Order: sequence, then structure tokens, then C-alpha cells
Amino acid sequence: MNREVHVPFCERLQGRFLRSTHLTAIPELLKLLNLQGCLVTIDAMGCQKKIATQVLQKGADYLLSVKENQPALADAFEAAFPMAKVVNFEGDAYVTDEKNRGRQETRYHIVSKVAEEFQELSYEWPGLKTVGVVMSFRQEGDEVPEAPMIRYYISSAELSAKKLAEAARQHWFVENKLHWSLDVALREDACKIHRGQAAENLARVRHIALNYLKGETCFKGGIRRKQKKAALDETYLADILAV
Repeated sequence: MNREVHVPFCERLQGRFLRSTHLTAIPELLKLLNLQGCLVTIDAMGCQKKIATQVLQKGADYLLSVKENQPALADAFEAAFPMAKVVNFEGDAYVTDEKNRGRQETRYHIVSKVAEEFQELSYEWPGLKTVGVVMSFRQEGDEVPEAPMIRYYISSAELSAKKLAEAARQHWFVENKLHWSLDVALREDACKIHRGQAAENLARVRHIALNYLKGETCFKGGIRRKQKKAALDETYLADILAV
């Protein structure tokens, strides 16, 4: 695999997808992408057998996050990988330790070929070759460490623990970057409008606006600078809308 495609798809949705549900938008989006040789990472809402099949049909591999929306998979992970086994895993494991502004986060990444608990499920999930677990421990300064966060993954690729760590981290980075842009540049978290469908409608408008601003590359400035320039220069505003 020579490249990766991360699909926190709000960043790539266009008008017709915004009128769809997430589960119908993802397949439509995948149809538009050249995925040959890619590792496609998708959140738990996209952990669906049809989506996994579609990714494989596009010549790519999937890395899907597993949560309670797939109870059989979630139960299999809990049975196969209790916390003590993750920390003391004897197979392929990779540990990262990061410190940033007083916060320390340690992540344990483990991968395994399809274990006994997954044998029956492996016939239901096309191409399933690897199951992975990421356990994160976070501590702020001298405070008591937070309870560990555990994430489960399934993949059609033969991933190493290090590769799982890299792919998962990049996926989180893309999502966090999107959320940061929406909050800092478009003040999403400060919005007090919650009546009816107003909050959802405004969120869609923000995503569209953010896509337009990112799509304009002639002006070398951040999102907020582009916003200010567009507010003062109608010609530049027209350039953005023409992207």
C-alpha cells in the first residue's frame, strides 16, 4: 500500500451528500475516489459489511473502528482482549508515549490475526485478516490518571502494530484538525442555537464554507485571514465561491 485515505467525511462532503444520512453518504463518496492500493480508515459508523466490501472492490484495504453498533464484533473483542492481556500482550505490540503541555499519553497498540473468538465472524466480514486494539492512558500534570480508553479495529490488511499506530494516529489528526478549524475559525462550539434542526443546518453550512475556504489556494493565508479578506473584497469572495 503506497498511500492512505482517511475519511472523516465531513471534510469532503458536498451538497448532495449533506442531504443524505452518513451511511448513505459514505458509499457515494467512495464511488468518487480512486482508492487503488490505499488503506481506507473510517469511524465506527462506517463499520458496515457493505462498506467493507465496497472498499475491497475499489482495490483498497479497510481499517474500521468497532463500537457497540456492531455488538457481535464488540463482544468478540472484549472476550479476546481483556485489559490485562493488552498490557502484557506477547504478540506484535507497539507503544507510544507522548508529552505535550503537561499532558502525558501512553498508547498500547496490539495486532493479531483473526483469533478464535472471531472465526465465525470472519466469514461475515469480507477479507478480514487483522484485528487490533489501542489502549490509551492519559494524565494531566500531577492529577490521577484517567481511566484507560480502549478502541477496537478490524482490517483487511496484514497490519503490524506500528502500522496500526500510524494509521490510527493520522485518522485522529485529520479529525482533530477539522474540529479545530470549525471551532477556532467558525466558532462552532460558541453557537447557542439549538432549536429544531437549526443546529444541524448551521453545521452543514459551516462544513460547506470551510470546504470553499480550503479550496481557494491563491491567497496564502489561514482560514480566518481568508474570511476577513472575503468580507472586505467581493472579488475575492467571488473567487472562493467559484472554486
